[in-house]
Amino acid sequence: MRPGRWARLLLAAIPLLLGFATGCGDFWQAPGSGGASFTLTNSGNISMSPGSTNTATISVTPSNSFTGSVALSCAVTTSISGGTSPTTCGLSPTSVTISDTSAQTSTLTATTTSTTTTGAYEVTVTGVSGSITKSTTVCVEVTSSSGSCGTTATTSGKFYILDAGSNPGIVGASIVSGSLTAISGSPWLVTGVPHSMAIAPNGSFLVVSTTGGVFSFPITSGTLGTGVLISDIEAYSVRVDTTSSWVVEAIPGANGFSLDAVPVNSATGASPGAAQTQSYGLTNAALEPNQMAISGDDANIFVALGTGGTAVVAFNHSAASGSNPLASTSTVIDVANAGQALSVAVDPGTSPRLFFIGETLADPTSGASGGLRVFNYSSLGSGSPTQATGSPIASGGLAPNFILPLSTGTYAGDYVYVANGAGQSAAGNVTGFSITAGSGSTYTIATDTSTAAGAQPLGLAEDSTGSFVFAVGSQGSPYFDAYTFDPATPGQLDSQVTATTAASSIAIVAAP
Repeated sequence: MRPGRWARLLLAAIPLLLGFATGCGDFWQAPGSGGASFTLTNSGNISMSPGSTNTATISVTPSNSFTGSVALSCAVTTSISGGTSPTTCGLSPTSVTISDTSAQTSTLTATTTSTTTTGAYEVTVTGVSGSITKSTTVCVEVTSSSGSCGTTATTSGKFYILDAGSNPGIVGASIVSGSLTAISGSPWLVTGVPHSMAIAPNGSFLVVSTTGGVFSFPITSGTLGTGVLISDIEAYSVRVDTTSSWVVEAIPGANGFSLDAVPVNSATGASPGAAQTQSYGLTNAALEPNQMAISGDDANIFVALGTGGTAVVAFNHSAASGSNPLASTSTVIDVANAGQALSVAVDPGTSPRLFFIGETLADPTSGASGGLRVFNYSSLGSGSPTQATGSPIASGGLAPNFILPLSTGTYAGDYVYVANGAGQSAAGNVTGFSITAGSGSTYTIATDTSTAAGAQPLGLAEDSTGSFVFAVGSQGSPYFDAYTFDPATPGQLDSQVTATTAASSIAIVAAP
């Protein structure tokens, strides 16, 4: 069996890595102790136009065994000098009750009129319980060419990182009040050397593939339960369909690859039925770990195959019990030059517009570095998929290791990001590309932004609030980076929270 790209990277990096067990103590340091209290945080800035409303989520998180009711209020504390009809605010509910360790939330609604002066307004939300008073500030940007929010989100949704050190496992965390905070029970060990990780779209379970098989971990309030073996196959990639009822596994072979589709309980990821298998004979196929994508309409599976190109396999998630949802043949998109297909992604949503392939040697100018290829999803099956205007386009580095089209938040559908490696020890980057829709099904891709990252970044994820993009990599500091979107430059990522302790991180997923 051929070693995957990550396995080769990890073998090369062993002398440099401290390992999962030694890294996690400082990497995921919990907040310090103190009296019973709570924190008040928000999901990020609000952007809106005059005459509209928009919302943010306010989270009340207990600490040190705090329980009780917290009264919530809001006020516009900074307005536009000389402006008219300033934004107003409201909360629902105006009180939350903490009875255990779970955070409670309230929805902050900002409202404007057609005569509201454009610019940035500051809204302060205050929480009071007895002698304890906490506050958080949300910037409301009423759309204009001037006046912008200078603050960024301080609290993210939950996410999970797959580490491949001496004690491989899964780390669960979120950003709370600007700090990296572990989920209760984290980290969770896995059996064998890990290859890939995926989370069910309904958020009920996490799937991890290792040399010991494929395991499903149920999720309760962010905490992982005991992993259940659902397949004894060593899969290089795993993904879950949109109904959360099929786990698809990509398995390397001597002269091609095969896919397994395992039916599972959508609430737990367990109780697997009989796996449905299909093999595909392809020349030079070399599966790239964690590089498979299922389209949001559940109609196609994309698999990166190194020098063998990218395979597209039709998929039918509605197949009757005992029937095979996998097509018997695949379509192969050859590499643009003599490079390798390292990464794949599909435009999010049930009506995908585009799919993406990251390849080495696909830079259209030099032909010597990485490139991003962008194809019209509707052109699949035409014999020769149509590329968007500007494709292929230089990815921003030598190795486009991961592709993330944004699916939520302000820039959903407008940007796609590529995590680029520039060598074993050189700093990588995350390059952003703007997507512009033309008439019909025509699209244009253009280089837009670039942000520094650690060496050989291997994974990207977008958090559930749409405010953060996360990056991980096993090769260099930082090993984890949480970015927010720059308030002044559309699409630009700004580093907010990093971790520099070696953690052998090879993949990341965010809870929906």
